[in-house]
Amino acid sequence: MFFMGTYTPKLDEKGRIFLPAKFRDRLAEGVVVTQGQENCLVVWPEDVFMQEAQRAQQTPLTSRDARDYARVLFAGAEQTTPDKQGRIGIPPLLRDYAGIVKDVVVIGVMDRIEIWDPAKWAEYSAGAQAKFADLDESAD
Repeated sequence: MFFMGTYTPKLDEKGRIFLPAKFRDRLAEGVVVTQGQENCLVVWPEDVFMQEAQRAQQTPLTSRDARDYARVLFAGAEQTTPDKQGRIGIPPLLRDYAGIVKDVVVIGVMDRIEIWDPAKWAEYSAGAQAKFADLDESAD
């Protein structure tokens, strides 16, 4: 199953969000929420996160980039299980990292979900869509 689509849930007073209904079955066994690139949060199904962790573990410790990636990936990671209503809590550390206060944008990105502050998503998306519009494999 690929995650896809854009959704706009809100954080509740306890820092939880409802996961999109069509994602819930895939995420019911557990998720890992961690820092993503461009100041978003990444929600991985637990099994996919474990694959990513194994991939990171295969890189040599002598690589600064590999050490940096592993530190960021794991230091902010929070393992959780959605409640019966499909909500997950977003810890304050991760909310601060992503600049999330109340409104959020949740996007499906193949094997993971990303959670964005709406203003950051709008800015990122505008730039990415402009690049997407200009893609042309025949141009060199």
